[in-house]
Amino acid sequence: MLTFLAALLMATAAPGAPATPPAAPATLPSPERRQQLLFEAARLGRADLIGPLVKAGADIDSRDDRGFTPLILAAYNGQLATVDALIARGADACRPDRDQGNTAQMGVAFKGEDAIAARLLKAGCDVNARNNAGQTALMMAALFNRTKQVEMLLAAGADRAIRDAAGRSASSVAADQGNAPMADRVRR
Repeated sequence: MLTFLAALLMATAAPGAPATPPAAPATLPSPERRQQLLFEAARLGRADLIGPLVKAGADIDSRDDRGFTPLILAAYNGQLATVDALIARGADACRPDRDQGNTAQMGVAFKGEDAIAARLLKAGCDVNARNNAGQTALMMAALFNRTKQVEMLLAAGADRAIRDAAGRSASSVAADQGNAPMADRVRR
């Protein structure tokens, strides 16, 4: 496996950069294993492996066994450089997970990853995208008291009036958590 990764990295080295050939000829792992390596690289923050794995045939927008895309995994695990690498290679920053319909933007609201939230907003996704329960990233940011993300989402045009399937707004979600200042902020 290491010879495969070494060969991938050599193939994408800058022109003129010294390259040391791998010890043995590299053979590509199965398509399934290449896909698994992409998920692992995204989760672990191995931005350097994204390009070579995609070039080797890994699907940048596929979903793992739990329904998460590589971009969702990178975002959720706080891997900003890997999020950038995935988006640069054409990953769909707007693609939700398979089961809950949560986007990467929603995931970083849960995790509190402000820098990644800002990067995802630049990707041009619908700021009012809803998951299967009708919740938006603004609702999640308000729920978890992510003040910076609430400000970013509102500045990007997040709609405070949207209600989820249970009839709750971002303000009522925050109020249900006992967070009156946040409830007031997203109500205005």
